[in-house]
Amino acid sequence: MSTTKVVLGVVAGAATGALLGVLFAPARGSVTRRSVLRKGERQVDGLKHSFNEFIDSITNKFDQVKEEVVDFAEEAMKNADAVEKEVKAAKVK
Repeated sequence: MSTTKVVLGVVAGAATGALLGVLFAPARGSVTRRSVLRKGERQVDGLKHSFNEFIDSITNKFDQVKEEVVDFAEEAMKNADAVEKEVKAAKVK
C-alpha cells in the first residue's frame, strides 16, 4: 500500500472520529455547529498551507532543473564551438 493512501486513510479516520465526537457531545446544536465549522476551517487552513508548501517545493525543484539544463546547454554549445574550431583548423593543415 502506498504511503499516500495510508496518510489519507489516517487523516480521513481522524476527521471522521473528530466529527462523530463533536456531533455526539452533550452540547446545544448551535454550539456544536459552530465548533464543527471552526474545526473545518482549521483543517482547510492546514490543507492550504500544506498545498502551498508542496507547490513551493515543486517550483524550487523546477527552477533548479531549469538552471541545470541551461548550464548544460551553454556548456554543450561551448564544446561544440571548440570542436568546430578544431575541425576547421585540421582541414586547413
